[in-house]
Amino acid sequence: MSTTMRRLGIITLTNSAAVVTPSLLSSTAAFPGTLTLPSPLRNHRLSNSIRFHKSKSLSFSCFSSSSSAAYLPSLEEYPSTKGSVVRDDNQKVVLKGMTYATLQEWVQSHGFRPGQALMLWKRLYKDNIWANDVDELEGLNKDLKRMISEHAEFGALTLKDIRSASDGTRKILFTLDDGLVIETVVIPCDRGRTTVCVSSQVGCAMNCQFCYTGRMGLKRNLTTAEIVEQAVYARRLLSHEVGSITNVVFMGMGEPFHNIDNVIKAANIMVDENGLHFSPRKVTVSTSGLVPQLKRFLRESNCALAVSLNATTDEVRNWIMPINRKYKLSLLLETLREGLSSRHKYKVLFEYVMLAGVNDSMDDARRLVELVQGIPCKINLIQFNPHSGSQFIQTEEDKMIKFRNVLAEGGCTVLMRFSRGNDQMAACGQLGMIGAVQAPVMRVPEQFRTALKASV
Repeated sequence: MSTTMRRLGIITLTNSAAVVTPSLLSSTAAFPGTLTLPSPLRNHRLSNSIRFHKSKSLSFSCFSSSSSAAYLPSLEEYPSTKGSVVRDDNQKVVLKGMTYATLQEWVQSHGFRPGQALMLWKRLYKDNIWANDVDELEGLNKDLKRMISEHAEFGALTLKDIRSASDGTRKILFTLDDGLVIETVVIPCDRGRTTVCVSSQVGCAMNCQFCYTGRMGLKRNLTTAEIVEQAVYARRLLSHEVGSITNVVFMGMGEPFHNIDNVIKAANIMVDENGLHFSPRKVTVSTSGLVPQLKRFLRESNCALAVSLNATTDEVRNWIMPINRKYKLSLLLETLREGLSSRHKYKVLFEYVMLAGVNDSMDDARRLVELVQGIPCKINLIQFNPHSGSQFIQTEEDKMIKFRNVLAEGGCTVLMRFSRGNDQMAACGQLGMIGAVQAPVMRVPEQFRTALKASV
């Protein structure tokens, strides 16, 4: 039985239609037609209210690059896509792109009381309602509902598909109004904690060599509404299957700090006590190490911070994470020492993807202990997740344990994270859709070429 899908809302970007990366872009086709929902959704209350929307694909100008070794993403090329809450064609606002203060101001501007704004806010985000159209705004003044129907859109995403991995992980695909596709992952845990991993960009400009998303290059930033709605949809679609979704990690597609304005705004909406009400300690924003934005985040947000470290020398990090050529390890770590010195009971989570023969030696482990001295932190050792075209191979589990033991003996708090959702390309570093034009592969340092040949 197929289910006809209806548009759930659109967003128009008034700043720029797309952000273009030299030699990183590929066009993305639209996805017209109908879609059969996974069986768990057929009886869900959304099942008769979703339609696939035809949309023209974006066209991009692509530029060639003759030297991959010299490639470094220029952050200045990508102005933050603010994502205005106003549609150009009929001046409709997108509700999930507004903070509560903005929503209250908007409601009052139409002659309604502030208390009615709070009622609307709660129906969007609280009490298991997660309203997605006017008919779901139970208890609201009929004049307010009519005004909302005339002047507002509820959503910015269209559900494309939900894919279930053998371990219970779900990958949700959303189509954006411009035809691009993003991916969101919901990860159940036996201990009662369920996490939604949200994307902050379509693609990524950082070109980390071990990350599938990085092969896409950057298409554009997501708006606040497009980020927030991933968490709303996760609760609305899957809470009945996986239980309460308690944690959010900004570890999906994109570099969150490259879209810092919308990420901070979206995180604030997620932790609002009258809204989605995630604990700030359970909303974690990850970065590859954009130092100026890191400083801003520590000033402006109470949410948790994760930093993708992945190497213990500049030589290796310059190769596998080109952003290190702009912000060296010493600068990144000293920024964290200074920034966290005044934060009470706040620890950064260092993420460390284990790459066989590259960053997993016992010397690396000992250097890592030294590097993080003076920084309140936990270290998360992550199993590398293979993908098409990857140069790298996984560190064996026994060696990961030895690496962990060296860190623990050095006084570090260490976690180990193994693959979840790997069979549906839903694991860490596997999200995205690779096109014909891909980000350049960085030149492999001589001493690591033997290790990489083992992966061929």
